[in-house]
Amino acid sequence: QVQLVESGGGLVQTGGSLRLSCAGSGRTFSNYVMGWFRQTPGKERELVAAIPWSGERIYYADSVKGRFTISRDNAKNTVYLQMNSLKPEDTAVYYCAADRSTLISIHAHWYEYWGQGTQVTVSS
Repeated sequence: QVQLVESGGGLVQTGGSLRLSCAGSGRTFSNYVMGWFRQTPGKERELVAAIPWSGERIYYADSVKGRFTISRDNAKNTVYLQMNSLKPEDTAVYYCAADRSTLISIHAHWYEYWGQGTQVTVSS
């Protein structure tokens, strides 16, 4: 059974930091694009950051550039999202996703595998 399992969400004050982890199992994701999406009620999932297998040409949404860092450890089949200088508008459910394409897509429907999501809440 192929699974992506996120961890690391929680409640943090404005300006704080969190590190999300996404561990894959059931197959290797080393040659997949790995992405972090977020979603708030009534809105579509938004790609926050994505990283191809090589770790080059990383994508960040404008809203998180300079604050969030995505990284991956292919040996551990794990992708991370370091979130610094958090703002209340970063509050959302964060999802890890995997896309077997070699190019990064910002559209959720291209991603084949999804985690269950982890809640991030930033208090003002």
